[in-house]
Amino acid sequence: MTTRHFLTLLDLSSEELNKLIRRAVELKQIRNKGEIYAPLSNQVMAMIFEKSSTRTRVSFEAGMAQLGGHALFLSSRDTQLGRGEPVEDSARVISSMCDVVMIRTFEHDLVTNFAANSRVPVINALTDDYHPCQLLADMQTFLEHRGDIKGKTVSWIGDGNNMCHSYINAARRFDFNLQIACPEGFDPNPELVAANSDRVSIFRTPEEAVKGSHLIVTDVWASMGQEEEQKEREREFKGFQVTPALMDQADPDAIFMHCLPAHRGEEVSAEMMDDPRSVVFDEAENRLHAQKALLEFLLVKPA
Repeated sequence: MTTRHFLTLLDLSSEELNKLIRRAVELKQIRNKGEIYAPLSNQVMAMIFEKSSTRTRVSFEAGMAQLGGHALFLSSRDTQLGRGEPVEDSARVISSMCDVVMIRTFEHDLVTNFAANSRVPVINALTDDYHPCQLLADMQTFLEHRGDIKGKTVSWIGDGNNMCHSYINAARRFDFNLQIACPEGFDPNPELVAANSDRVSIFRTPEEAVKGSHLIVTDVWASMGQEEEQKEREREFKGFQVTPALMDQADPDAIFMHCLPAHRGEEVSAEMMDDPRSVVFDEAENRLHAQKALLEFLLVKPA
């Protein structure tokens, strides 16, 4: 049987993704009831981190433990990957000893190359191009708070970064409209936008982009690896802060999400983070449940 990977949302069908999101809700309920569900006993996940993280490491490590398995933390400082071993060689070795591999890194090609040489499922836990695991949590959070996102309007405010790219893929897979507000020069991948032009629009002001929107999403203006651009980006993104006043211009039932960590006072105001319409901490917790559903999907054979 062909090994399934999760490198972008497009690796799963719309039906598979929707089933996975609903399963995440069920797994959350199982945990909240204190029930033990451990289908991954004696299975090991290798977690390769070339970019630091709080939510990704805690959610995957805790999730694997709760499913009865074990998570092995590997950083580039501690492995031969950081000393120039070819990705192909590392993939063959690590996948011969572990049951699933999670990678959080810079170049997306590293993840695709690793997956091409792996005998076990590979999960993209963030690259410079995509962050599909976060979208699983976001879609679960919307489902819990507002129901099915199909046919709704989502607004992305800020940089056309990896999160924005994954929201474009999500619009395609979950069938919603995406309105992107970003300054000129910070657009998402034009080929990705063109391929989804039937449901993706780009605006130059947040006020235009949030009209009629049911979900407002943002991210930091300078991602990891862009710290030297911080001051320039603060100037370019002036006026792109998500505030309660901006939320007031969206649909009355709109909610706000942010993948965290947030820079309060930059891309989002402190007031918005604590606004009743903000679901960012439910969203963060759902990384755990959505990724447990993903691990179950990839590793547990159907009865």
